Amino acid sequence: MGESLHLMTRNFLSLILVLFGSISFLWADAPNIILILTDDQGWSQRSGLMDPENPETASRYLETPAMDRIGDEGIRFTSGYSPAPLCTPTRRAILCGTSAARSGSEFTSAWVPAEYMTIPRALKKANEEYRCAHFGKWGEQMISSPEECGYDLSDGQTGNKTGGMENKMEPAHIVADPKRTATVTDRTIKFMRAQTKAGNPFYAQVSYYAVHLRTELQEKTLEKYKAKGAPDRAYSQGWAGMLEELDNGIGRILDEVDALEIGNSTYVFFTTDNGGRGTVPGGDESSPAPNVPLSGAKHSLLEGGIRVPFLVRGPSIEAGSVCRVPVVGYDFLPTFYELAGGTGDLPKEVDGGSFVPLLTDPEVSSVSRAVEGLIFSRPRQRSAAIRDGDWKLLAKINARRQIQSIQLFKVRKDIAELKDLSKQQPEKAEALQSRLKEFLDSHEDPSPTLKKRKSGI
Repeated sequence: MGESLHLMTRNFLSLILVLFGSISFLWADAPNIILILTDDQGWSQRSGLMDPENPETASRYLETPAMDRIGDEGIRFTSGYSPAPLCTPTRRAILCGTSAARSGSEFTSAWVPAEYMTIPRALKKANEEYRCAHFGKWGEQMISSPEECGYDLSDGQTGNKTGGMENKMEPAHIVADPKRTATVTDRTIKFMRAQTKAGNPFYAQVSYYAVHLRTELQEKTLEKYKAKGAPDRAYSQGWAGMLEELDNGIGRILDEVDALEIGNSTYVFFTTDNGGRGTVPGGDESSPAPNVPLSGAKHSLLEGGIRVPFLVRGPSIEAGSVCRVPVVGYDFLPTFYELAGGTGDLPKEVDGGSFVPLLTDPEVSSVSRAVEGLIFSRPRQRSAAIRDGDWKLLAKINARRQIQSIQLFKVRKDIAELKDLSKQQPEKAEALQSRLKEFLDSHEDPSPTLKKRKSGI
């Protein structure tokens, strides 16, 4: 009897420890949150595997140990998406927690971010002690400044030209501060040190200019990649070097988290603003495409245009964990709000949902959002899409966002979108089409759809 009671007591205590460990982050002090946003970096454009079950989801030529470290020490979301297939709509959507189909699918949009909920406002709603900063690229034609959107500190209304755009089609440029990576990193570290010393929880969005056109790097890095020989995909040696220098900046931020001894209270999120480019200046176009094994590229709603790296490291996240539940950049706002201790309702304009439960339980079936599934729309390219679970419906639409035709893919396995299953799975196709149509019909895209896109952006 005594031995049985002892065993029951031990098992009960073990259960309590497991339960407390799984929810400890909910009771901790407000955590620091760092969001690292790169530019034009494809889903498979790292040296570490994006999907451990698919050897094609990494490059044997690229060198990104810091990015890989975030995934190795945390969780990889194999079905992570950008809200749009180009930069500014994604940045606007991340800022406000909105689908680009709501807040604008192009650079120009009538959506005024300062008039809506934003990430810094959500964090301060949860805990007024938060100090928030935005460093690096803000976006094109964003209308509102970072400070007008609730940031305490920023680099201002920066854009593509800030990171270099002259002679952008040249294979490489040797400059003193390539893509401002060192400067953006320095500013971030200074902010982290100041807030840690002051005892404030902080949010830092680090929006690097790399690896957007134009290609900039140091001469020693270019020489290193020339010595490595030809890349394994259709990007250039200079582009690969620029990515490594970007990774070095990220590594400095991770090292500073360690030096400040705030790792146990700091989440690091890593993603990019859209999929990789289909061509890179100086790249060998006879080589495998830059985004393999995905189809398509930036500007497209094919997987290569919107599926992106999505990594998180932080308290209570099991190292090396993998989650296959679809998440998207407009989920960040509600996720950060919950991590910061927010409990009240967010405005109805917020389309995203919190994926906090997935951080400790990657097998949770889905993320709760006002609209089930992930919504994408780009009328200028005559396309819209919805991703729900293992499925993705890709639609051709007209300028008024009316659906003209559809394709259905089971993208959990068919990531190259080769097999249209709309005829074999008519009920699934009809259900997803109905859901997509309902959203498009009830939300007017505030971006104009008829103007021609500027070349090279």
